[in-house]
Amino acid sequence: MTKAWKVVVSGIMVGSTLLAAPIQDAHAANGPNYQGNETIKNERLHSYEEMVNFLEQVEQRSQHMELEVYGQSVKERDLYLAKFIQDESNPTILFLTQQHGNETLTTEAALNVIKKLSSNGKPVREILDNVNVLIAPRLNVDGAEGDVNFSLEDYVSGTHTRYNANGVDLNRDHIDREQPETKALHENILQVYKPDYMIDLHHQGTQVTLGEDGPLVSGSILYPTNDQVPEDVLQGSKQLGSVLYGAIEAKGYGILSKYPGGTANTISRNGLANEYGISTLLFEMRGMADHYREDYVLGQKSNGKLIQQGVTGMMAVLESIADDSIYEADVSFWDDLTESYYQGE
Repeated sequence: MTKAWKVVVSGIMVGSTLLAAPIQDAHAANGPNYQGNETIKNERLHSYEEMVNFLEQVEQRSQHMELEVYGQSVKERDLYLAKFIQDESNPTILFLTQQHGNETLTTEAALNVIKKLSSNGKPVREILDNVNVLIAPRLNVDGAEGDVNFSLEDYVSGTHTRYNANGVDLNRDHIDREQPETKALHENILQVYKPDYMIDLHHQGTQVTLGEDGPLVSGSILYPTNDQVPEDVLQGSKQLGSVLYGAIEAKGYGILSKYPGGTANTISRNGLANEYGISTLLFEMRGMADHYREDYVLGQKSNGKLIQQGVTGMMAVLESIADDSIYEADVSFWDDLTESYYQGE
């Protein structure tokens, strides 16, 4: 049976209202660890239906956004792409969230960015006049609903899973594309819109520290590490990381480490850089909504800050592409960025 003890996971308020994420008072987005005696409140996250309602409402109110269904999941849920395209000659960036269904706050951050880009302020106009923005929130819509063809009884809450309905890790399916979600992503987004940049947003365990003896981190980043990635693509990836890192560090509530990622092209960070020449960046945030490992699940206190961390990084990258300052980003910081160390079990 699903374990009786549960963890609170909070994000932005759900439902049809378009509300911004709450910002907590903590100085760093490290929050409480899962203690095995809390109550899960997943209603504070957008369910699939609530996310769709949110996107449809924004499209109705926005002069800038067009919503596209680009495919279906194993369980035949529609997959949505929010498009902000003013000039096809502009550089294009794709933000991809929740390849893993239990990595929820990445989507909450993306929905905040969608709301921001749907406003009519001068800063937004300056971005959208110079950058085409694609946001694919929640690739793994079935895993995020816990609607899968296998048991989640060993999970902390049994509500979310990393895998899609067929039990496949979508972020290991970027070569074979045997799953409908990754197939749709490649055929109907990557091959159609040909983005220049992509940030792939994920979550990691709660006990990642800055080196073996450093503090807990609020996130980790990494560029493509496959040795076949072209140098100019790699440079663009490192520039993405430089901008995002600088923006989050400047806010004072985030600490980022260098993620110890692999080199396989089955991973989007590597495969998309090689196949399409996209400058990619992995951005991992702390904690997960559910997992079979208790040390991966995070309590609710810091979720507002983690969501805001995602918004801060995404908006900073958009601004840097819009004003061309990304080309001046100092990538030498990567040489000194401390690698992650996992203190968990």
